[in-house]
Amino acid sequence: MPFAPEYLHLVFPGVRFDALLYGRNSDDPLKMGGSVEDQLTTGRNLCNRHNWHIRQEFKDTDVSASRHGKKARDDFEELLSTITGSPAPAGVRRILVAYNASRYYRDLEAYVRLRNACLAANVLLCYNGQVYDLSRRDDRKATAMHAVDAEDEAEGLRDQNLRTATLQAEAGKPHGKLLYGYLREYAVVGGRKRCVRQYEDPVRGTYVFQSLQRIDTGHSMRSLVRWLKSVPEAARPDGKPWNEITARRMLLNRAYLGERVHNGTWVKGTWDPIKGLETPEGRAMFNRVTVKLTDPARRTQRGTEVAHLLSFNSYCGECGDHRVLAAWPRASGTMLLGCKETRHLAIREDLADAYVEEAVIQWFRDKRKATTALVPDEGEVEEKVTSAQRRINAYEEQLREAREQAEEFDEETGRFKLSATSLASIEQRLIPKLEQERKKLQQMTGVSPLLLSLLESKDPDAVWNGLVDADGKVVEPGLSLEQKREVIRKVVTVRLYKASRPGIRTVEPGRIKLAFVGQPGFRDGPLRGPVSVPAQGLQGVPAPGSPSGTG
Repeated sequence: MPFAPEYLHLVFPGVRFDALLYGRNSDDPLKMGGSVEDQLTTGRNLCNRHNWHIRQEFKDTDVSASRHGKKARDDFEELLSTITGSPAPAGVRRILVAYNASRYYRDLEAYVRLRNACLAANVLLCYNGQVYDLSRRDDRKATAMHAVDAEDEAEGLRDQNLRTATLQAEAGKPHGKLLYGYLREYAVVGGRKRCVRQYEDPVRGTYVFQSLQRIDTGHSMRSLVRWLKSVPEAARPDGKPWNEITARRMLLNRAYLGERVHNGTWVKGTWDPIKGLETPEGRAMFNRVTVKLTDPARRTQRGTEVAHLLSFNSYCGECGDHRVLAAWPRASGTMLLGCKETRHLAIREDLADAYVEEAVIQWFRDKRKATTALVPDEGEVEEKVTSAQRRINAYEEQLREAREQAEEFDEETGRFKLSATSLASIEQRLIPKLEQERKKLQQMTGVSPLLLSLLESKDPDAVWNGLVDADGKVVEPGLSLEQKREVIRKVVTVRLYKASRPGIRTVEPGRIKLAFVGQPGFRDGPLRGPVSVPAQGLQGVPAPGSPSGTG
């Protein structure tokens, strides 16, 4: 049986008692540690009444003690080290004091660790105003039962929290860590902090939208991160610096569309989208960025800035579309563009760049052709979106009904209404179709502002290269190299073939073949596979006849 504190000096006569105080809470809505301070105050009063000398205090604020806790209990670990690492002087007995058992542990493993430490160091355990000597069998049994009760209470609280989280998810309410670009209004309900409203941060919210715009207009992730770091107002609230991982995570998060995820499905949330994304144009931009960043064929620059227009943005016509072209320097200092793996064909990079750039500018000058190729019919797009969403809803409904039947037990037959084998067969058949329709819907993205700027301009050359006045001063900046690469990727597929004979230094007819949007041979992004396009048939240009080729 435990000892009452007032009789402890009779049980252990001639001993001085030194106390180690511990306090902990798992939910601190005001971030002030008030609950923990109250626990320690109670412990101090207990020690003062019974003349126990307080040696040290330990406290873990806003940290769970259950097995589901994700934060480390730093002071609890320090407490264990103090107990086992520094023995008490002769004539001194140490007492570990807490408000109740659940402050120490809500997990049997933590209880066993604390019990072993107290046993090894001959430390008494005090909580609920009672003192336990763990060297005694009945006290070990009593504290073990209290530990079981504390763990069970934690599991019950977790089940309740999961139910609450599910209800919040079904209602579309925000949950989890505060998202960059938003603010929250909280209220303390029943001692717990609850979010009552989530709304756009008037300062940081605009940087979410501007970040999407930058990627949509052809800027790289590296340049986006550099820009975010250069603007003090765009700093993250947690003080951590921006990097490509965090920026990419932000750009792909559909919560900025006013949605939240529940059981792997995005549903409408109770908060508004970031300003600019609530419109059809804004959602289309978000989808374009998503497609761009999640395209498995997308190549990323690592370690260096983009320095070449066509490197890894064009194909070897001789090998096929599974092999892209790359740039490398020659002994004279000029750059070559060619099939770097085989070195069986190459051309001066500046010649190839000039040829392709002029062709793209000329293509945008033909407004009728370019508009027909790039701008889809609005009615047709709307019909496709509606059709795809209708099929998505139907597939999801079939899967939901099948899974419900697989969980319903028929008392008459003694079997589930749908066997696990049948459910697996249905899922194997429907899930690929569902994913295919979701991908179709996501890719209905409209036309990016970058392409529209060239389409709508009377002089695409001025947009592409910029304008300077008579004094050489830049009046209108042209596209960056990143933006030019993006335009080429979206509107034309470039393939390089061998020259008719060695030593050719010009772009002879048929050596660079271009397939624009809507033409045979156009590829929207690099491929990964041994796909080859015949030399004949592209724009009606015959293939060069000779097997040689560096010029």
